[in-house]
Amino acid sequence: MIRNWMFPIIAGLLVSALAWQGVLLATPYALMSKAMDVIGARAPANSFAFGELATADNQPIVRPSPDLVYSSCVFDVSKGPVLVDVASVPSHYWSLSIFDARTDVADVRSDRDTGGKPARLALMKAGQTAPQGYEPVTLQYDRGIALIRILLASPAEYPVVDAIRRKSTCKQLPTAN
Repeated sequence: MIRNWMFPIIAGLLVSALAWQGVLLATPYALMSKAMDVIGARAPANSFAFGELATADNQPIVRPSPDLVYSSCVFDVSKGPVLVDVASVPSHYWSLSIFDARTDVADVRSDRDTGGKPARLALMKAGQTAPQGYEPVTLQYDRGIALIRILLASPAEYPVVDAIRRKSTCKQLPTAN
């Protein structure tokens, strides 16, 4: 009697294990795709969207820290490198995080890494070349999100910090025709 049930039980366990693995592999892509859609609605691809001072009501992805100012760029390197220039905000902690389409952190820079100077990164896939003056960040996926966070000591600093951060750019490297 047990032998008659052995094959269906093993087959059921195998199908369950494969389905579980499929969900584990697909979930990061699905979550990041949704995040890129939401953030991408704020600005075109390869362009920063500069968020207002963070509140729980105006941040679509995660609960924000009220003492951080966020800027985000949905990028696409399929047609060539994307250049990210982050303006340094004097006397403030800032960071730039690059997330790929699988939600993995591809790179991180901060004012401490750059010695207070601007960050200049070329986001690209294998086989592409970074222009002079840019640090290459090679990605496994064509799309992702670049996220800048700037720490404010008080909300009164927002206007000055906002003017500086708007000098940051995320743009497709122009191609030669």
